[in-house]
Amino acid sequence: MKIACIGDSLTEGRPGVSFFKLLTAKHPHIEFNNLGKPGETVKSLHTRLEKSKLATYYDLCFLWIGVNDVYAKLLKVQAQPVTKDHHEFKDYYVNCLEMILASSKHVVLVTPALIGETIKNTSNMELKELSSIIQSISSKYANVSFLNMQEVFEHHLEQVNSSDYINTNVIRVMQDVLFYKNPSRIDRLSKKRGLHLTLDGVHLNSNGAELVVEEYTAIIEQLQLQEDTVH
Repeated sequence: MKIACIGDSLTEGRPGVSFFKLLTAKHPHIEFNNLGKPGETVKSLHTRLEKSKLATYYDLCFLWIGVNDVYAKLLKVQAQPVTKDHHEFKDYYVNCLEMILASSKHVVLVTPALIGETIKNTSNMELKELSSIIQSISSKYANVSFLNMQEVFEHHLEQVNSSDYINTNVIRVMQDVLFYKNPSRIDRLSKKRGLHLTLDGVHLNSNGAELVVEEYTAIIEQLQLQEDTVH
């Protein structure tokens, strides 16, 4: 089985703990490609896919994009272009999906998870709106599944008390990339900031990375079971 993980810095694995490394270690007999790019928005991903089509055909692609379309509004520096409204977001997202479907047997659309661990903050409410858009898109394709990662994270955060920390300083984000590479150091900093699933309100600590691995693994195993049944 050949699987691609397409997305932004959460998929690439920096800053924070890389769920991708944990996922590949858990499934050593599966070929994974990491197609994550820091700062990626749905608009910049569209440009990337247009310029460079997926180089191979995949059995499964996870598309996890959208958090930077909201997070960029909080940052003082905008690295990538963002869509002007939700209608444009939907158009670009659909176009990205169509390009991925041309090179993949099955695609899983993963919703943006968090911007801050305060579930009902303004940014997370906007992510919820994007999640609804993504869900509506997924329902129109037979070979596309929907994974509401925001709901998964929310369920865990309802059981704890997190701080409202969100890193909106680009320099500090870069410092986290450079100086916090070891998971135990990342987790200590996360705890110091009063967080439970993320390093900085967006990027993952070990708990958050494990949650993503659990969700991705469940989908992978379900797909493997379906293929075994067919064969």
